[in-house]
Amino acid sequence: MIVSTCETVPGREITEVLGLAKGNTIRARHLGRDITAGIKGLLGGEIADYTKLMAESREQAIDRMVAHARELGADAVVGVRVGTSMVMQLAAEIVAVGTAVRLNP
Repeated sequence: MIVSTCETVPGREITEVLGLAKGNTIRARHLGRDITAGIKGLLGGEIADYTKLMAESREQAIDRMVAHARELGADAVVGVRVGTSMVMQLAAEIVAVGTAVRLNP
């Protein structure tokens, strides 16, 4: 499965647009990590636990988007975008969306 932020796939022709492919996940923060993050916030620097949590969440959302595109019969997903929003104080939603398409071989 080709996944691209571009609107096209270089060297390939889009023969059919199948619709919106989407995937999301909602992740909650961990109280123990929040305490460590609070201390890190006072001292400065990267909060590695949150960086890892967000990276894993993005990958999960993209994997779910790809699975949805496969259900639609797609060869590729183009125009992919990933967004993040707070759902509640301790949880964030990560959404991946794109256009599921079929390509000429």
